[in-house]
Amino acid sequence: MPRFTKKPVTIEAHRWFKTGDHPSVQPYPAADALPKDMCRCGARVLDHGWVDTLEGGHVACPGDWIITGVKGEKYPCKPDVFEETYTPTEDVIG
Repeated sequence: MPRFTKKPVTIEAHRWFKTGDHPSVQPYPAADALPKDMCRCGARVLDHGWVDTLEGGHVACPGDWIITGVKGEKYPCKPDVFEETYTPTEDVIG
């Protein structure tokens, strides 16, 4: 099967932990969630956010990175995937 390498692209990303951390993350629309309902990430469902993306909405768990893509689109990315995919640029390092 053919294999491909992702082109090097510099992106903007911000780590999200709670409502208000990033303007593109809205409160999670969990009208039927109870205060004790938990997500598989270990956080309460009510502590999650919602990001409108080009493919529809996505849940943002506390600790996810919110990435601004090459066309200005926003989407959440899990911390382990982010770490495997991206490296800091010089302005972040130094």
